[in-house]
Amino acid sequence: MSALTRKVPSARADGTVPATVRRRSRRARITAVAFALPALTLLGALVGYPILFSISRSLFDAGGDGFVGLANYREMFADPATLKAVRNTAIWVVVAPALLTGLGLILAVLTEKVRWATAFKLLIFMPMAVSFLAAGITFRLVYDQDPQRGVMNAVAVAAHDTFSDSSAYPGARPRGTAVLRESGDSGYQTVQQAEPGKSVVLGLVGIPSTSLPAQAHPAPATHNGITGVVYLDFVPGGGGTPGKVDPQERGLPHMTVELTKEGAVVATVTTGDDGSFRFPDIARGSYGIRLPGKNFAQPYEGISWLGPMLITPAIIGAYLWIWTGFSMVLIGAGLSSLPRETLEAARMDGASEWQIFRRITVPLLAPVLSVVFVTLVINVMKVFDLVYIIAPGPVQENANVLALQMWLVSFGGGNNQGLGSAIGVVLLILVIPAMALNIRRFRRSTR
Repeated sequence: MSALTRKVPSARADGTVPATVRRRSRRARITAVAFALPALTLLGALVGYPILFSISRSLFDAGGDGFVGLANYREMFADPATLKAVRNTAIWVVVAPALLTGLGLILAVLTEKVRWATAFKLLIFMPMAVSFLAAGITFRLVYDQDPQRGVMNAVAVAAHDTFSDSSAYPGARPRGTAVLRESGDSGYQTVQQAEPGKSVVLGLVGIPSTSLPAQAHPAPATHNGITGVVYLDFVPGGGGTPGKVDPQERGLPHMTVELTKEGAVVATVTTGDDGSFRFPDIARGSYGIRLPGKNFAQPYEGISWLGPMLITPAIIGAYLWIWTGFSMVLIGAGLSSLPRETLEAARMDGASEWQIFRRITVPLLAPVLSVVFVTLVINVMKVFDLVYIIAPGPVQENANVLALQMWLVSFGGGNNQGLGSAIGVVLLILVIPAMALNIRRFRRSTR
């Protein structure tokens, strides 16, 4: 028997291990430790030491001199700002990973059925290349309240104005109170009653004259009707007589005018290009003239995306834009490894695409979906950049999360690194179960 095929016994018959085997085993362990030592040293310096230091620092006061035990933890759970951060973090953990996993699954399935799948995946994955800082600045502009700058509000205003007419003269008001006074609907009504045969002159200000097409002309009075004019009681450059239609003054077209009797509307007309209006053929009596509030309502300015009520959903929307590509790519990789013969057999048996998706695709992808979900849970617990950049100062407390609260308490004005370290320790404790679950599933998949 040659030396190449002869086995070296690892132990003698009496149970003792030969010296050569012990030396080889010891040499293998030393080699393994020597190769792992640089990584272990780096891991200890970047992870182990900060964790131990944070735990130790959380037991001291703000200055780090006095030992306070668990006082920082008690203060943390008594602080309303921290409790709100815990609540918002819980919302993030429940909503964002579930939405991302669902979106990634849907997009991964759909991309298999389109011709330009690679280009589509590239387009969805591109936001991953954008830093959270740049994405935060971008979405701060996207959510801007001004429709001229904010894309979301530009869309909201366009959709609103499609189905609802905007007011003709927002902000217009009477010149004095001798002729018009405020009515209950944010509009204006005449102080004096009018009778058939009378012409009413209604002057307003607060309107740019450049947007008015024609000079004001009061409609001529008729014996059986009420006529009048609504006009801009202002002469560019000065001059003119208040309450009187001057030659340089312009009429207000498309103004809704109501004729009222004892508080009830009996007729409605719209002014012409020169601001004139007519109520013909009305019965004898006293009537009021009213300019309803819909003529003067401020234009619809969209949704307050960065307000206290919607700030957290708005930031989650920005987070979805960034991370949907990550979820889609991972789930798509798992989808490509599914046994095609199983799917084809189901189609041959008459199963619909929805049945295949629900009963075959999703169960087979369960391990991949769980890994994506747990990874995203760990990631959202650490979210900081987007919240800090997108949320304006007055509403930042409404969008606060644990990672941001830890920074604010420690460095953002609180200057209490003991309390900040306690928040960091709690955040670590919350992340550990998700990390353990991911490691366990990874080990199970490698067996």
